[in-house]
Amino acid sequence: MRSLSVCLACVALFAVSPLSAQVIDYEAVDEVSDPVVTGGERTLFTTAVVEAPAIAQGPAYGPFRVIDEGRAALVDVTDGRTPALFAAMLRDHPGIATIEMIDCPGTEDDLANLKVGQMIRQRGLVTHVPAGGSVRSGGVELFLAGARRYADPGSEFAVHSWQDDTGLEPSDYAANAPENRRYIDYYRAMGMSTGEAQAFYAMTNSVPFASARWLDEREMGAWVQLDDVKVDVTPRFQFVQLAALVDSIPSFQ
Repeated sequence: MRSLSVCLACVALFAVSPLSAQVIDYEAVDEVSDPVVTGGERTLFTTAVVEAPAIAQGPAYGPFRVIDEGRAALVDVTDGRTPALFAAMLRDHPGIATIEMIDCPGTEDDLANLKVGQMIRQRGLVTHVPAGGSVRSGGVELFLAGARRYADPGSEFAVHSWQDDTGLEPSDYAANAPENRRYIDYYRAMGMSTGEAQAFYAMTNSVPFASARWLDEREMGAWVQLDDVKVDVTPRFQFVQLAALVDSIPSFQ
């Protein structure tokens, strides 16, 4: 439901604004699949460009790319296949402890996206947005899932209201309807109080589906509890054009 797509054809060097595929065995992760009920897609095209860290070549699991045995990067939209792919990645690389959130446009299936967030929290993984990292729409839910959350100066976030696959938005449902309650419940499961969850949800819905509210790391920190910045930038991160980075990533659409 939450998806923001970047117009890659327009990408040059990013200016700060506020990553070889492998066959995955799905059989071991059927428990996270949802063949009947799926979430809708959230889309917002943007030409906003931010300088993104390069990611070392590594096995790809849908939108996730393994950097090393301790870290994986999120570099694309999540969809209905992502929970199974994410579970397979953690099975194959059990030492992964940190999700580097590099270019996170959102999701094509919000219910599946929330499952991935629950898996991140259950495993006690850290979420980290490096300088130049961009976390948008449904990607924000995954950032919130971190047992510890780091957002470096120069990172950015974007939020907006969701739209389901029938075209309805949060205000089209009663406040206590399941369609709205699932987000409050999710935020509470990620460590927010009821009041904090309601306030954050209201903020994300303060702009319509077709628009976005942009926040830098300081503004996000006013809404969400962040941990002290802890950055490891050498030698695995360097700054490059996003076009070169994306060209190395197989398409999973």
